[in-house]
Amino acid sequence: MFPVSTGRWVLSGLLALSLLPAHAQRATPSAKGGVAAWVTTPDQSQLLKAQSGKLAFGKAAPTGPAIEIDDAQTFQTMDGFGYCLTGGSAELLHAMSAPARARLLRELFGTAGNGIGVSYLRLSIGASDLDATVFSYDDRPAGETDPQLTHFSLAPDEPHLIPVLKEILAINPKIKLMGSPWSPPTWMKTNGESKGGSLRPEFYGAYAQYFVKYLQGMQKHGIALDAITVQNEPLHPGNNPSLLMLAAQQAEFVGRHLGPAFKVSGLKTKIICYDHNADKPEYPLTVLGDAGANPYVDGSAFHLYAGPIETLSKVHDAYPTKNVYFTEQWTGSKTTFAGNLGWHVKNLEIGAPRNWAKCVLEWNLAADPQQNPHTPGGCTECLGALTLAPGDAVTRNVAYYTVAHASKFVPTGSVRIGSTAATGLPNVAYRTPTGQHVLLVVNEQNVVQSFSLVYKKQAAATTLPAGAVATYVW
Repeated sequence: MFPVSTGRWVLSGLLALSLLPAHAQRATPSAKGGVAAWVTTPDQSQLLKAQSGKLAFGKAAPTGPAIEIDDAQTFQTMDGFGYCLTGGSAELLHAMSAPARARLLRELFGTAGNGIGVSYLRLSIGASDLDATVFSYDDRPAGETDPQLTHFSLAPDEPHLIPVLKEILAINPKIKLMGSPWSPPTWMKTNGESKGGSLRPEFYGAYAQYFVKYLQGMQKHGIALDAITVQNEPLHPGNNPSLLMLAAQQAEFVGRHLGPAFKVSGLKTKIICYDHNADKPEYPLTVLGDAGANPYVDGSAFHLYAGPIETLSKVHDAYPTKNVYFTEQWTGSKTTFAGNLGWHVKNLEIGAPRNWAKCVLEWNLAADPQQNPHTPGGCTECLGALTLAPGDAVTRNVAYYTVAHASKFVPTGSVRIGSTAATGLPNVAYRTPTGQHVLLVVNEQNVVQSFSLVYKKQAAATTLPAGAVATYVW
């Protein structure tokens, strides 16, 4: 969750003190016959609020700047929008009463009523730093190894993560899941510790089988993963847990071990490289450029703690048949709702898809009021999209709304379509599988902005408050 080398921290988010507003409890209004809009403002006076009335397309000249939507231009098909379901998030959800958890999970993953339709989750393979403790699925006493993985077990995930995932899958059986490891078992590492170190070459084969056993074990629980990344933040060995894995090492591991192991086992789970900041495009380009690794790699994944979001297009343009994913961005508990709303939507929910990302995931789904749980040395200021407190108290924070502005309206299978740039109004457009059109816009200016949506040579005029985010559907 932290930048490499630069020591820079990106502006990220604050606790929103209000519960889900009454407007969002109502069923989503139909956009038939006009353009429906939902708005969130930096002062939180509107939170995913359905606007009264509808905009109408007409033959009048556009008012103010124009955003022209062109569904003749098509780009990538979206996998979805969502969060990282950390072990800590699952533990907090599992601690809720069953009725309260069921309501909350329906709100998050359902599409009816007030559901926001979260369609993608990223899981940690073993512990992330937002688990209460550090663990792998094959921990051994100091000095012992287990290259045959005879002690492999998903037992650490069985108390909380797996039961919560099963409840989520009952609501949305088609949700896409991605797994990412923070560290292999310590006996596979050069330093024998959960933090830092590198994968010992003699255990490359065993570690490939570790992935295979994980995926097969989850399948036995009825949980199928669409994709895995090879290593979370492979250039940041300072987290706990973590692993340093250079690009050449990742290419060798994938090309000679992980890819062949998946092939022999018949696993169709996608292998995604990199999974780190946008300031190091040479890393995924090295892996994708490796003749051994390339056939096994579906694409590359990015975070944005350093570097520009346009890096994703640079990698896509070099390998246009390989997919691009945006897999993590944290929200800081000491920053503000207003400071995060526009930045996240502009750079992630808009910027990442405009630069070919098939999914956009924020870090992480839930934490308690003290930003727990986390490992010793793990992130102490990572604000969840939800704050979950004893007594089934739920607070919806800024990442809840930034993701919901996309996930509620842009289901899996939607296709990004053309939309023109307008100064001060970053935007992205989609056509959904049912033929609806969706436009996500942020007014990054500090004044109210009037502008027009233009579709098939007709214009619909609207205004957006300073710093506000809007989703338009027709």
